[in-house]
Amino acid sequence: MSEHISASVADGVGHLTLERPQALNALSYEMIRALAAVFDAWRHDPEVSMVVLDGAGERGFCAGGDVRELYMYATGGHVAEALRFFRDEYRLNAAIARYPKPVVAIMDGITMGGGIGLAGHASIRIVTERSRVAMPETRIGFTPDVGGTWLLGRAPGELGTHLALNSRTMDAADAMHAGFADAFVPSASIPHLLQALEERADPGTPSEIVMLFDETPGPSALAAARPWVDACFSAPTVHGIIDRLRAFAEGRADAAGATPGSAAGSPDEAGEPRHPSA
Repeated sequence: MSEHISASVADGVGHLTLERPQALNALSYEMIRALAAVFDAWRHDPEVSMVVLDGAGERGFCAGGDVRELYMYATGGHVAEALRFFRDEYRLNAAIARYPKPVVAIMDGITMGGGIGLAGHASIRIVTERSRVAMPETRIGFTPDVGGTWLLGRAPGELGTHLALNSRTMDAADAMHAGFADAFVPSASIPHLLQALEERADPGTPSEIVMLFDETPGPSALAAARPWVDACFSAPTVHGIIDRLRAFAEGRADAAGATPGSAAGSPDEAGEPRHPSA
């Protein structure tokens, strides 16, 4: 077991916590392997009827994969280690998505990249007023990974394309509108929710317990932006998207900063055409 993962079982609830708050619970390879081992062990454990996944500290659930570790692999010529990191991370994400028991992920605070790989594929995904959710890979010249494109592809309208190209950070309301979260629970209520899950009458229906704490997060800026996002980001190429945005953005601050060029990658790096059939 990694020193940065804690695992416990009480009253049928397996509780997994990322314990690396000084690094916003960024995932090291050791943590990925430890999480995979616990999920595998609990899969057929009769003492575990559901799993709760959260992060230590008040700043974030998980900021993503440990970029420094991956950088060391790349600069040190350790290609096999880098491939192993991503391979096992993807396997962990897939295992969570297909897990036979309910997995409740609490995305309190920063949840980005690899953090979405963990929480975004859980059966019940909870956000709070502190949640900041994003697939920020294009900021450093990458594409959304760890199953993020699967989630983005199922976002309403053209929001997935918009979020992927701009690495836009979502609050709780936006994350729920985009399909990255299922419930909003104020951070102050999370301890009470965890207690209720342990005391629940029916071990197979944690969603009903979560609903008791679910509140309305407020209006979604993404929902309000849908008309111009759909109109502009439905263009078949990235350059076409930029042209539409420039034409639409005159005098509109919300659209003016939404071009893919506002991310780290250039339009050419983002790829053309946008659709293979275009």
